[in-house]
Amino acid sequence: MKQTFSKKERLVRQRLITGLFADGSSFHCSPFRITWQFSPFPIPAPVQILISVPKKNFHHAVHRNLIRRKIREAYRLNKQQLHDSLLGNNRQLLFAVYYTSKEILPFEIIQGKIILLLQRLIEENEKVTG
Repeated sequence: MKQTFSKKERLVRQRLITGLFADGSSFHCSPFRITWQFSPFPIPAPVQILISVPKKNFHHAVHRNLIRRKIREAYRLNKQQLHDSLLGNNRQLLFAVYYTSKEILPFEIIQGKIILLLQRLIEENEKVTG
């Protein structure tokens, strides 16, 4: 699988986003809060992700975009194992990543935390299956 982050992997449908926040489960993996659920409708990719950096914590769009780029890159580099797990169980996942820290963290820390949250999502997938 190519290490890309295509448009079909982005969660943009309002119906799915509303359902995710209304019915999804969530957990906290500092500096992130993750809300996730298995997709009730067919989606074009095994995983669709929504990345949110609040304007309340970062008033300048430049800073919000920088953090969003770091999160996207960390996800892009480490998503393979989650995709394999979901395809093996014939499931599709929606999840939202909400950045809760009030400071801009280095890429290495963000990447380490993204790896942890992806592992937790894999464990959740295996709990439902097993």
